[in-house]
Parts: sequence; C-alpha cells; structure tokens
Amino acid sequence: MVTATTADRGAGRAPVRRLTVLYDAGCPLCAFLRGWLMKQRQLVPLDLVPAGSAGARRRFPRLDHAATFEEITVVADAGQVYRGPAAWVVCLWALREYRPMAHRFSTPAGARFARGAVIAASRYRESHRDRRVAGAGGGAYLREDGWRYDPRGGWAYTGPATCGSGCSVAD
Repeated sequence: MVTATTADRGAGRAPVRRLTVLYDAGCPLCAFLRGWLMKQRQLVPLDLVPAGSAGARRRFPRLDHAATFEEITVVADAGQVYRGPAAWVVCLWALREYRPMAHRFSTPAGARFARGAVIAASRYRESHRDRRVAGAGGGAYLREDGWRYDPRGGWAYTGPATCGSGCSVAD
C-alpha cells in the first residue's frame, strides 16, 4: 500500500533502488528482525534506521514519526511510504531468497496472511514494550535503560527509570 501523499507526485511509478526501514529499536522482536534483514542477500539495499531517531527525522522531516512506532514503516528512495503488511511485503521483495514469497503475499489470499502476521507481531511488541510514561500520552514511553521516547521531541536520555518512591525499575 503506497500512501496517497506519494501518488500525486508519481512516486508510485518510480523504480525502487533503495529502501529505508524504520524500526523500533526498543522492541526485542524489531531488533531481532533488523539483524535478520541485515544478514540476508539484498536485491534492493535496505537502510535500517531507528524510528523516531535524529537520523529518521533528518531523512524524512514530513513523516509522522509517532506513527512509525505503531507499525513498521518503509520509505523508498522515490518517496513511496509503506506501512504495516505492505511494508513487510516490500522488505521481503527486497531480499533475494524471499522475493517469490513477497509476490505470493501480494495476492489477496497472501495479503490476509501477511496482515495476520503483522497483527501477531504487534501484539507481541505491545506485550514486551518497555513501560509507558504515565501521563505522557501519545505513545511516549520510557525504557528501563533510561532512554525515553516522546513523539513530540524524539529520543532523550533521562537516566534509569524510577517508580515514584525513588526505586529503580530494575528493583
């Protein structure tokens, strides 16, 4: 699925020569998949960039960076933006050994399977996500190692998390 923001520029017809995958660096599943993607033979080069990072914001200043934490987002070099199941399919399409599978997932039956896989991954991510910052809203959360993500300002190091009465999250 290419977003409407690229269709008006004709980006949907442009050849894809490079893809940037925005992944949640605080998610164990995302970190594993990042490593897996980097080990695969790529027909289309993949750049893996932490979602919400300074690098992601510099590359894509008009992108909704808070949304990149909600579902996988892939941006092609001509400006195409893929989210959710379509993003996974385009990642597989970029890999030598998995391009035939990507073509199967682009069919109506395959798309239902890809959507189910993305939903399962999202549920896993939510169950393993670092604790949310109370009162921050909008997808802000605090990792146990002291890094905090707030969609309004990006990543910041705030020191080890505490639980109100001065104890650390690790206690």
